Amino acid sequence: MENEMESDTKFIRGLVLDHGGRHPDMPKNLTNVFVLTCNVSLEFEKTEVNSGLFYKTAAEREALLQAEREYITRRVLKIIELKKQVCGEKGKEDASFVVINQKGIDPPSLDLLAKNGILALRRAKRRNMERLQLCCGGTAVNSVDDLTPEVLGWAGSVYEYILGEDKYTFIEDCKNPKSVTLLLKGPNKHSVGQIKDAIYDGIRAVFNVLKDGAVVPGAGAFEIAAYCTLKKLADTVKGRAKLGVLAFAEAILVIPKTLAVNAGHDAQKVIVKLVEAYNNNLSSSTDCIGLDLESGEACILQ
Repeated sequence: MENEMESDTKFIRGLVLDHGGRHPDMPKNLTNVFVLTCNVSLEFEKTEVNSGLFYKTAAEREALLQAEREYITRRVLKIIELKKQVCGEKGKEDASFVVINQKGIDPPSLDLLAKNGILALRRAKRRNMERLQLCCGGTAVNSVDDLTPEVLGWAGSVYEYILGEDKYTFIEDCKNPKSVTLLLKGPNKHSVGQIKDAIYDGIRAVFNVLKDGAVVPGAGAFEIAAYCTLKKLADTVKGRAKLGVLAFAEAILVIPKTLAVNAGHDAQKVIVKLVEAYNNNLSSSTDCIGLDLESGEACILQ
């Protein structure tokens, strides 16, 4: 979201959808919300096969249109009945109702839902429908027949946020959500992209830790340990292979040297301190010696 500063990036225990309600009279801020996720067409649709409907008179045409309208209206009324059922129960008089549909909702249906205080979002992305079930609970339905309260999810609050010409719907305060949102903010597209890349790197690092069950320490600790170990190994190697081991050991030091230079310290002095600290056994077998960027001294990584 290109808005505010990078420090305003926040974690949301819920979802943020990149669209909002399509009717001006629909509620914008709801609490104690029942969420119905569905994949049901609430608008006129063309047939999936090549077929035609023929009529002889204008009256027959009007009757056909009326029958189609009633067919869609019956679907909407079933959703409204479910809303009245769950929001009319004792102790739930202050509850609200939201419909998030993967397919379309035509204007008459939107108007009917708005009159009954229901916030309806149409043409939601499939990936968001899957996340909604993990976030709010409930079950996505493909038919409005035999709707029961068991298919509904729940959220503590649902509200609409408008940024310029874009609308966003925030679904927050969910109970034990299995799908959450990191809302990235920044003054421009470049800043948001940098934050996005950094978060991807961090999440991937956490995934690798859980997968491998091990962590490689930073601050140049691994490189110093590898350098000292290779130097000892070089004493046992004979011939030209010894030169290769020494060359590889020196090449590994590029990481701690770069860290030292970027922190404003003398690279050679820092490397000498780190190697001496490692060789003098300032740490136990489970500790690691690394570089403290602020002081330029060797430190034990915790």
